[in-house]
Amino acid sequence: MRLSVTPNADGFGARVDGISLQAPLSAETTHALRAAWLQHQVLFFPDQPMNDHQFASFGLTFGAFGSDPFVLPVEGHPHVLEIRREANERVSPFGSSWHSDWSFQACPPSATMLHARVLPPLGGDTWFADGYRAFEALSASMQKDLESLTAVHSARRPYSVQGFVAGGGRERSMRIIPSDDAWATQEHPVVRTHPETGRKALWINAVYTLGFKQLDNKASDALLGYLCAHATRDVFVYRHRWQENMLTMWDNRCTQHRATGGYDGHQRIMHRLVIAGDRPR
Repeated sequence: MRLSVTPNADGFGARVDGISLQAPLSAETTHALRAAWLQHQVLFFPDQPMNDHQFASFGLTFGAFGSDPFVLPVEGHPHVLEIRREANERVSPFGSSWHSDWSFQACPPSATMLHARVLPPLGGDTWFADGYRAFEALSASMQKDLESLTAVHSARRPYSVQGFVAGGGRERSMRIIPSDDAWATQEHPVVRTHPETGRKALWINAVYTLGFKQLDNKASDALLGYLCAHATRDVFVYRHRWQENMLTMWDNRCTQHRATGGYDGHQRIMHRLVIAGDRPR
């Protein structure tokens, strides 16, 4: 087999064919995949049946595992989570608001990988938003202003006890563990410079970003609302459609994503892991 990378029309997202992820990859193939991932930000690999051991082994080719607070892993695989929604659930899908995974951590994940195990016959797409182009589309003066701001992130909205209950967490089949630890805050730059590409990305999100350290509440809320709407404009978004046994990975340092619904009455099961990242700068 021979590695083939086919980018989407705008270069944001790419399909990868010609390799099997069930077995160890050569150094040359791993290098090529990393280059494609850094260039296109989202990679998807059709027709990759694998068990959790193989899934985790592939993840380690991109770095050490990150940590997953507030969600219990699958039995026997401490770094793999099951993203499950049963046919009779009526709450919104897990991760259905725009976010970058675990941005409330001091060192959020560099990558997330998701493997499709059980898919509904319709719906359940994942949408991705390009933080590079979102930043580059802003005026030069706004870019400069944003580079002087610090954003405050927290897990309190979905993962505090109050947030968990308010979000219908008790009705979910997801193995979520709400905690008072979710009230902790973490400060990150609003404009993040990617440690490998050197490109700048708009790095805020509607789930974990509470506001801006330098602004009062009113100004902070207004700016955050504007930036979140801007960052997820259709022109920056790739709508990803899943296939069974497809693996998709993305770069959390320069993207946001959200799960979509539209499959009530059907089960959907995905397995997920994250790769450790560095402190945003």
